[in-house]
Amino acid sequence: MATDDSGRMERLSSIMRRRGIVAPAFETYGGVAGLVDYGPLGASIRRRVIDAWIEYWSSSGDILEIESPTITPEEVLVASGHVGEFNDLMTTCKSCESVFRADHLLEGFVDEIDGLSAAEISSSLAKEGISCPGCQKNDWSECVPMNLMFKTSVGAMSRGRTAYLRPETAQGMFMQYPMLYRHFRQKLPFGGIQTGKGYRNEISPRQGMIRLREFTMAELEYFFDPEEAPIGKDGDWSTVVQMIPSSTGRMTQISVSEALDKGLILHPTVAWFIARTLELVTSLGIDPSRLRFRQHGQDEMAHYASDCWDCELHGEHGWIECVGIANRTCHDLEQHATHTGKSDFRAWRAFKESKTVKIDKWYPIQSSIGPVFKGLASAVSEAILGLDEIPESLPFTVTLNDDTEVSIEEGMAERRTEDRVVTGEWFTPHVVEPAFG
Repeated sequence: MATDDSGRMERLSSIMRRRGIVAPAFETYGGVAGLVDYGPLGASIRRRVIDAWIEYWSSSGDILEIESPTITPEEVLVASGHVGEFNDLMTTCKSCESVFRADHLLEGFVDEIDGLSAAEISSSLAKEGISCPGCQKNDWSECVPMNLMFKTSVGAMSRGRTAYLRPETAQGMFMQYPMLYRHFRQKLPFGGIQTGKGYRNEISPRQGMIRLREFTMAELEYFFDPEEAPIGKDGDWSTVVQMIPSSTGRMTQISVSEALDKGLILHPTVAWFIARTLELVTSLGIDPSRLRFRQHGQDEMAHYASDCWDCELHGEHGWIECVGIANRTCHDLEQHATHTGKSDFRAWRAFKESKTVKIDKWYPIQSSIGPVFKGLASAVSEAILGLDEIPESLPFTVTLNDDTEVSIEEGMAERRTEDRVVTGEWFTPHVVEPAFG
């Protein structure tokens, strides 16, 4: 791999600016860090890359393009975990009051930064004598978490609904899962792709276009049955590339096929999307010798992922993540089902042969229900018969269609055990996500 990257980014940025490819946004008014303009050439190049990305995934046949709003209600992001978990650690120079992302200050001084606590990073800043890039002093505040989402309000301010500019396109696609499930005639696997703007209020944007506050994302959510994890033959399985599995932490020259066979990549669907990502990025002109796949350790894993491999590219700033391939399991769909109380985020798995099982079920005692609930008696009876979770004993509460809750007391219902023939079961699909951007 070539190592003559010194000054390359500065020269490239200068060329792009002179030729109207990319330039700082709002420069006439002093500019805003983390925001850029694409000129005529830049917009054209960007569009060609996006079109190639969409065409690559759409040609699969079971993956379709969708679109969702960039403004996301707070409730969605509470359920996904972003309101509570989407944070970086921030520290302030007490001398000049400049604010920085704390872990970035330690790069080049501390080997293993991911997983360090706020207290450990604060201690390392002092121990390593890290100077402020602005005033060169070494006097830092304690590290504190900062949520990276841009908060806004939808509607009149006094009665507005709290929302955020989306930090990822993924949540909009999870909201569309029920629509996709119907579109694909209730048959897995299938996927949705989306390109568009993502927003992250970076503490200290730097490294040119590597860390922006508004940027283009291109993400795929691939839904499948975890008992029948899909794996295809398409993609680049044979090219030998650099991989760093978390189990060894060592660089290995290996093909995706061999990495799966040797157990370095544990999940077949994850391996499949690594192979497809490799094929896609090299078709766009990426030099394979400047590319590697690195697996996240448990201490750096996103809150929604059970496994994640980054496709990293090497340049003047070292290895930079450009694609994240995450096994999100059933986290997101389960969270949205739990927070909404709706059953739209599941799929049906048919058995090869029907089964006879014993089930417990509560039945209303009409002679007691009628006098107590009168006009609501029919609705209460339906709620008892429709219980998904079977209470162990009386009393218990049921929710009617209008969200009214009523208490079912002794003598109002009886529990029976009966045989039932079942032909399948409901389950929550798993998701593998290649996220570009």
